[in-house]
Amino acid sequence: MEYNLTAVYRRVREGYIGFIEELPGANTQGATLDEARANLREAVELVIEANRALSENDVAGADVIREPLKVIA
Repeated sequence: MEYNLTAVYRRVREGYIGFIEELPGANTQGATLDEARANLREAVELVIEANRALSENDVAGADVIREPLKVIA
């Protein structure tokens, strides 16, 4: 699945911090901008994976409908 998200990076004394505007909890840091970018990509994957697992556990055994949802914001 492909997502278009907005990454924001801020220069700090130790390097860079980064977060995703649309995905609370997806944030990271790195000594370089490239490191912060790679770390943020991994953080996003982990947050989405964890949210999906939590959702699946929450609705396990329930009669639910799952379908794609495309949003343009």
